[in-house]
Amino acid sequence: MKLVIGNKNYSSWSLRPWLLMRVLELPFEEVLVPLYGPDSKAALLRHTPSGKVPALHDGALVIWDSLAIVEYLAEQYPGVPVWPADGEARALARCVAAEMHSGFTALRTHMPMNCRASLPGKGLNDQVLADIARITTLWIECRSRHAAEGPFLFGAFSAADAFYAPVVSRFISYAVTLPAACQAYVEAVRELPAMAQWYEAALAEPMRIASSEPYA
Repeated sequence: MKLVIGNKNYSSWSLRPWLLMRVLELPFEEVLVPLYGPDSKAALLRHTPSGKVPALHDGALVIWDSLAIVEYLAEQYPGVPVWPADGEARALARCVAAEMHSGFTALRTHMPMNCRASLPGKGLNDQVLADIARITTLWIECRSRHAAEGPFLFGAFSAADAFYAPVVSRFISYAVTLPAACQAYVEAVRELPAMAQWYEAALAEPMRIASSEPYA
């Protein structure tokens, strides 16, 4: 398989399937297309009909949505724990991932992912605070049910955690004050070797996207 992604410093959507595949040791070739350059759109359209990242290639098949990529991987690798094994936990994991996939617009807008940044307190407004409150409520509910099974939302790492990895990055960059259980979860995700690998590459990227640096 081939996974097409954008700049690691900024591309929250790319991080999700990349991290999942790295943690679960699913083999793939990485293709990075720098975003928002003069030739970016044309380059992306050579890889995906949407002109956006991420996109997963499996032979002639192209899947160009992050949630669809995750479900495709679950089907192709039925023995790999993309989702929790327990049926009830699996249903809830899909709910929390789908809520991230379609929601939290204020957080995305006012706290864009930027692995290199240290911006304590920037981006906070009532709408962002409401998003943070909802996210921390979700995390606490998941962790309270599955704390004995491991440090992630449903115990072991799953697609649900991959979907919230960009939120983890945002909470670090913007130094968001969190309840203790949520801070422990942030640290567990950040300490993943694959997450460290993503950060190392992000910090080494020379490209800077002005539209993703609203507080520069």
